Amino acid sequence: MKTRIALVMHQPLGSAFQSCAQHVLGRVPDLQVFDIQPDSPPDRHTDRLLAWIRTGEVDQPILLLSDLYGATPFNIAAQALRQALEEGYIIHLLTGTNACMVLKALTDQQDNPESLSERVRQGALRGIVNADPPPDC
Repeated sequence: MKTRIALVMHQPLGSAFQSCAQHVLGRVPDLQVFDIQPDSPPDRHTDRLLAWIRTGEVDQPILLLSDLYGATPFNIAAQALRQALEEGYIIHLLTGTNACMVLKALTDQQDNPESLSERVRQGALRGIVNADPPPDC
């Protein structure tokens, strides 16, 4: 069963990552975007995210990607995660999302959500490279 993916981020970052993935992959990416606007009520977004989670089967894995640990989008995702776990859903939340993570999640989906979550995290680290030219250039 393929892992469902949602981006829960400050507006317009989720939509920008979705556009980037479409550009790189050459197809519309299979993910859901929750762009969180400034000053909008977090409970409303938590409810929307939970409604999306509940559209799938309880045993279908879900990966939530958020931009900043501790920020409002993360707190929305974390609250939805807690409630979804209580309802028996298989769900993971990663923060610090970059384009490499989004692309890795979309291209490496599999049945094992723990493994996918770790590979997405590792993809983020591999995508961070100090590309300074060597001293003799």
